[in-house]
Amino acid sequence: MLTQRSRYALRAMLYLATQPPGGPPVPMNRIATAVRVPRKFLELILADLREAQFLHSHRGKAGGYLLARPAHLISLGEIIRVIEGPLALVPCVSRTAYRPCGDCHDEATCAIRHAMARVRDETARILDGTSLADATAEELAAA
Repeated sequence: MLTQRSRYALRAMLYLATQPPGGPPVPMNRIATAVRVPRKFLELILADLREAQFLHSHRGKAGGYLLARPAHLISLGEIIRVIEGPLALVPCVSRTAYRPCGDCHDEATCAIRHAMARVRDETARILDGTSLADATAEELAAA
């Protein structure tokens, strides 16, 4: 299940993806209001996304945030990994943060591990295959 932090991050990034390319930076207050996220919480989330090089930030009166790459080159999976960490539901199937489960006797025959590996693979396939541009296009098409 996605945390509130991940949902806020996705909403903010999707909002930024709808802004005109080459336009001015979007002030944090405008983002917070548009996506209904508390400003202080959003500030922390945007800092994480900036450090991960998904956003550029500009200071000053005309400052704000812009996507660092085109929306079609940023996947939902990438954003979630920055905020949440690995997509795997159990640590023994994580590709980036593997560790054995404490109560598992044999990983090779563990039915839970095999099922969770399939879940991880399908989740990653869908999230990594869905860009901000794809998600905003689907959102617009549904409206």
